[in-house]
Amino acid sequence: MSKKPEYGLLIDYEYCTGCYTCQVACCQEYGWEAGMSGMQVMEIVQKLPKGKAYLNYLPFPTELCVLCAARTKKGLQPACVQHCMAGVIKWGRLTELAKELGRKPRMVLWSPR
Repeated sequence: MSKKPEYGLLIDYEYCTGCYTCQVACCQEYGWEAGMSGMQVMEIVQKLPKGKAYLNYLPFPTELCVLCAARTKKGLQPACVQHCMAGVIKWGRLTELAKELGRKPRMVLWSPR
């Protein structure tokens, strides 16, 4: 039986600018080739009335994400959190992060399996 995850990421994507720094930081942390990362920034285009559109960016962990276990064991934040220029990714205990979910509608709480 696997242990329940204790830590995770809170992603407040309302202010994500789509800079992809989180994705690049993860790739560089592990020395992966371009396109392979524990974080993937998705672009979501919402069509609005009168031919207008609204572009959302959603940074989201992939199956490769291990929350930078080697970094967090040293007391450091995961690479994506440390390098996020907009400050939209937060790392911590799931119980504490979950308390913040009700503050805003554009938040996602994520934890590894």
